[in-house]
Amino acid sequence: MLSRITAVLLISLRSLWMHRLRSGLTTLGIVFGVASVIAMLAIGEGASRQAQEQIAHLGSTNIILKTVKPPDQEIADASEQTIQQYGLKYEDAERFRATIPDAEVVVPVRRKPRQIQYRSRRITSEIVGTVPWYTELVPIELLMGRFLTPMDMHYSMAVCVIDEAALDSLFKFDDPMDQTLRIAGEYYRVVGVVRNVSVAAGNDSPLTASQNDSGVTGSVYLPITTMKKRFGETEIQFGGSSGSSGERVELSEITIRVPSMERVLPTRDVLANLLQTHHKKKDYQIVVPLELLRQAARTKRIFSIVLGSIAAISLLVGGIGIMNIMLATVSERTREIGIRRALGARKVDIVVQFLSETVMLTLIGGLLGMALGVVIPILVTVLSHGQMPTVITAHAMIMSFGISAGVGVTFGLYPAYQAANMDPIESLRHE
Repeated sequence: MLSRITAVLLISLRSLWMHRLRSGLTTLGIVFGVASVIAMLAIGEGASRQAQEQIAHLGSTNIILKTVKPPDQEIADASEQTIQQYGLKYEDAERFRATIPDAEVVVPVRRKPRQIQYRSRRITSEIVGTVPWYTELVPIELLMGRFLTPMDMHYSMAVCVIDEAALDSLFKFDDPMDQTLRIAGEYYRVVGVVRNVSVAAGNDSPLTASQNDSGVTGSVYLPITTMKKRFGETEIQFGGSSGSSGERVELSEITIRVPSMERVLPTRDVLANLLQTHHKKKDYQIVVPLELLRQAARTKRIFSIVLGSIAAISLLVGGIGIMNIMLATVSERTREIGIRRALGARKVDIVVQFLSETVMLTLIGGLLGMALGVVIPILVTVLSHGQMPTVITAHAMIMSFGISAGVGVTFGLYPAYQAANMDPIESLRHE
């Protein structure tokens, strides 16, 4: 049995080698089809994992409440001075802490873009007023110095922690520790440097980096009590003869962590009821990272199916090309088929012979396509300087190779069947 299989394979290889240029060109359809399947799935998997990692940084057991300007905010007459008050308040944070006893951490945060100056260098950064336990919810990596302490918050100390983006723009090659920054006319001592982090922001996207905001570079962290005391909570915009207007916002966001994922959605509902009761207008937004993670997983599945289906069309085209070539091969080898039938070859032997040639073409193309499919995602990651990560999974490799083998069998059956059903006598007469 083994010798018979070996003989069939040797005959197939000899036949393919005799027409190696044609065989090579025929195999290209399978090569590019398999490579495109692997590359597209790798790109889709990389994008999905990157999004899931960013969302996971927010914490799967966290609930983020954000201040938003209400859409139905009425604008008073321009000649009058009006203060529009909206958003989350300090009393909301205290209310959440008292109402949800199993909440592990409640973190109030206030954000404002402000100009920062160090010597002659100036940038606009996001000022983040927060509490010392902010790092329990946000994965901040300390690079040097320290983060904010309870003493800083209690005494409203004029200290700050900057991130890498602000460090690179302001200090260049200088040591930032214990240097003084000027922020909105006040001076602050740098006590630490942290790595850049992604934060929840905006209504359009759950995740953005502060550096990506227009004209804003990096983040500077202050004790929330210091920010409240020195920046106030009301901003007045003067309009000259048209009067003035202002906005009063106490907190930009409040983050709450619950003990388990099972408690996230029930707690979300409780928070929604509390906010609806104590806020007359919809001046808040509730972001649940757990829901975003589940939505990202669903999107990943759809994305993979769509990309895989598009790439599979290349395999289909390659399979049609192989069938076309094999039908031409059967026509060319009609006399050979007649001689083999006359010498006692059965129909199944003819089917196996031509089918083995087709499968061998597709398997060779599949192996070459797998190699190319591994190289393409690596090139994409390198050429994008890591901005477009790719992930090659064993599932994609096995699936693409299996599809290529299936294409060989599927599109090789008909030509093999045609060859096996030729009349031996008519085949011998063929010139």
